[in-house]
Amino acid sequence: MPDLTLDGRPLRVTPGTSVAAALALGGDGTSRTSVGGQRRAPLCGMGVCQECRVTIDGDLRLACQTLCRDGMRVETRP
Repeated sequence: MPDLTLDGRPLRVTPGTSVAAALALGGDGTSRTSVGGQRRAPLCGMGVCQECRVTIDGDLRLACQTLCRDGMRVETRP
């Protein structure tokens, strides 16, 4: 089972879990903060809307298109 860190908190998920699903399981379901300061959540689930952008191990990625892996560091806030 992958063990990852979500905004500094440990989270264990089942194999095959997307990072977007992990956001819902281990956090408040949001993935980023808009320019206006509002929290945003994944919307389309297929990488078109770009609302699920998170920082994974230092790189900006789409949470809905990324599977969790052991040791991954996910940050939703800059």
